[in-house]
Amino acid sequence: MGSYLNPGSTAFQGSLRSQIYIDKSGLIEKTNTVLGTEQKYVCVSRPRRFGKSMAANMLSAYYDRDCDTREFFDKLKISQSEGYLEHLNQYDVLKINMQEFLSATQSMEEMLRLLQKRLITDLKNRYSSYEIEDNLVFAMQDVYANTHHPFIILIDEWDCLFREYEQDKESQKKYLDFLRFWLKDKDYIALAYMTGILPIKKYGSHSALNMFMEYSMTDPGELAEFFGFTEEEVKGLCEEYAMNFEEVKAWYDGYDLISHSRFGDKRYSIYSPKSVVEAMLRHKFGTYWNRTETYEALKIYIQMNMDGLKDSVIQMLAGEGVRINTGTFSNDMTTFATKDDVLTLLVHLGYLTYNSETEKVTIPNKEVSQEYLNAISTMDWHEVMRSVENSRKLVEALWNQDAKAVAAGIENVHDEISILQYRDENSLSCTIHLAFYFAREYYTIIRELPTGKGFADICMIPRKIHADKPAVIIELKWDKDAEGAIAQIKEKKYVKSLEDYKGNLLLAGINYDKKTKTHTCVIEKVEL
Repeated sequence: MGSYLNPGSTAFQGSLRSQIYIDKSGLIEKTNTVLGTEQKYVCVSRPRRFGKSMAANMLSAYYDRDCDTREFFDKLKISQSEGYLEHLNQYDVLKINMQEFLSATQSMEEMLRLLQKRLITDLKNRYSSYEIEDNLVFAMQDVYANTHHPFIILIDEWDCLFREYEQDKESQKKYLDFLRFWLKDKDYIALAYMTGILPIKKYGSHSALNMFMEYSMTDPGELAEFFGFTEEEVKGLCEEYAMNFEEVKAWYDGYDLISHSRFGDKRYSIYSPKSVVEAMLRHKFGTYWNRTETYEALKIYIQMNMDGLKDSVIQMLAGEGVRINTGTFSNDMTTFATKDDVLTLLVHLGYLTYNSETEKVTIPNKEVSQEYLNAISTMDWHEVMRSVENSRKLVEALWNQDAKAVAAGIENVHDEISILQYRDENSLSCTIHLAFYFAREYYTIIRELPTGKGFADICMIPRKIHADKPAVIIELKWDKDAEGAIAQIKEKKYVKSLEDYKGNLLLAGINYDKKTKTHTCVIEKVEL
């Protein structure tokens, strides 16, 4: 057993002993299918604290031929798969955390020298009976020629150099060239698995690592279910720890990943693992994922002077999706040609989620929304913060059926925020959602809820722990009248969509008059 060569199963055993452990060993079945094939190069990128290191530790414990880990894996899902025993403890494993070497050195060149020195030392200690070169590639070729045991190479934090040497393009290029020389077209490799936050860096025509299959937050492929906790896994934890699933969903869900295959598409609601675990163990909802990094990291990007970026952030705070082109992103943290590149980076960092079907990004959940507010509160976006703060009073006015106050509050939001210049009913909808931002504390908000004879524009359904609050159906009108909106709710039987809800119901009609440039509102109470 070495520090990096066949490091054993201690780290993985720590995960198994944890109070909460979610079995993600199905990932091994995926990696087993690509061993020794053209697809043996795998790069998985996902946000911080989404289980990247745990996955690397699990793969290491499974493949390591210097230890016997059958007693652990026999109890996990992978034990039911074909090929389980064929590959168990059959490979030489090199497990590396690149951040360790970067933190211990002062330059990229020094980092790579230390890396090679430490790996070669492990190889010489393990295979002392062989003549082993002082060049890493040749050393591994010699070991493989003698043992006929190919290597599993696991690289965690592979992209740390791009995050810490953001502006040093020459060092980045040399680093990619090193990885290419070490990994590409080498018979001694059975699997090269890299994990980090960023996808592989693009360098125009320079495609140093084009042999890798990439799985990322914008295209998770068949690995989507392993990017975090799935909804079913979270439901099980909620039952075990007596936590309200609706609240967990509001706080930590929102990463909607799609896996495409010839058998059809699968959609996954992925939850932040760090946050879910903390919430269960503390039995308290809070912002846990965010605590691992300050809001300053987000602030740097959303205040960039990119055309339309501020408008896009405001739209997303209002619950809107923003269409982006992810194809121009250079996979680094400094090269931004358009706002789309900034928003794509925020997807990879976990501050946005991307729907590959609609090509739109949204803010995933309440926890991440709070991070945006933290950042905006220290910026000069004062009109946005006023709108959010005033939304508390607006919700209370709605509950009190104060139609004039509701209309006035919506008008204030519209007047203050330049993006909310009306063109149609969709623009009005964006204003309404930002004006009622605080409603998310209590409600699941559904746009265009299918009803008896159409779609209700906005439906607010109180979550179970807020069952004392009234449900709300809002119908929007553009240059018509608010009374007509109420009449439409009744005529088309929108209330029927809430027949399973037992409690008070408010009907709200909101109209914008183009001539007077004013909003009007009518509110009625209905007993269900």
